[in-house]
Amino acid sequence: MKLTFILLTVASVSLLPSLSTAGLQLNADKSQVATGKEEFDPKRDAAQDIAVALKMASKENKRVLLNVGGNWCSWCKKLDGLLRSDKDISRILKDKYVVVPVNYSQENPNRAILSKYPQVTGYPHLFVLDVKGKVIKSQDTSELEDLDKYDTAKVLSFLKHFVP
Repeated sequence: MKLTFILLTVASVSLLPSLSTAGLQLNADKSQVATGKEEFDPKRDAAQDIAVALKMASKENKRVLLNVGGNWCSWCKKLDGLLRSDKDISRILKDKYVVVPVNYSQENPNRAILSKYPQVTGYPHLFVLDVKGKVIKSQDTSELEDLDKYDTAKVLSFLKHFVP
C-alpha cells in the first residue's frame, strides 16, 4: 500500500509541469490565458503568453485571439464583459479560440511584441492569428460597436467568420 501511495505521489508531482506550459495557466473554461485578477495584467509576459497560446491552438485546431487593451479603457471593459457574459460568444471562444489578453498601458505598453503586428489605432483591438502566428485579421473594434455598447450580433459574426 505504501509503495502504491509513493508511486502515485511521484507520478502526480512529475505531471505538474505539464499542467502549465512555461508558467502559463488557463482559466476554468480553458479558452483564455489566465491573467490573474485583472483582465489586462501589465506584469504578464505577452510574448510568452502568445507563444504558449499558439502551441495550444495548434494542438486543438483553434485560432488565437489577441485582445489588446488595458484596465484603464472603458471600451476594453465593455468588450471583456460581453465576451464573458454572452453564452453564444463564450461558447465559440471556448470551442474555437485561445484568447490572450495583451496589456497596453503606461506601465507596460508591450511595444516589442505589438510591433510585430499591424498598427493599432485604438483600444481595444483584436488580432486573429492562425496556428503559426500569422495575422488573419486585424480588427478595429469600433466597427463592432452599437452606440454605447458592443453589438452582440456583430461580435459573434466576426468570431464565426474566422473559425478554423
